[in-house]
Amino acid sequence: MNTASPRPVAPVQPELEDCCRSGCVPCVFDLYEEALARYERELAAWEAVNTAPPPP
Repeated sequence: MNTASPRPVAPVQPELEDCCRSGCVPCVFDLYEEALARYERELAAWEAVNTAPPPP
């Protein structure tokens, strides 16, 4: 039985045209930065579990 969790998927960076330039809080780029930081934490945790050598 495979109990490994899937590798996290990076968020898609918004295009410049995705910003409406009206000063939204949060902006789509703020949301992307938050999602990217979350992805990097989740990826580091996933790699720690899934790249560790198997126990002897």
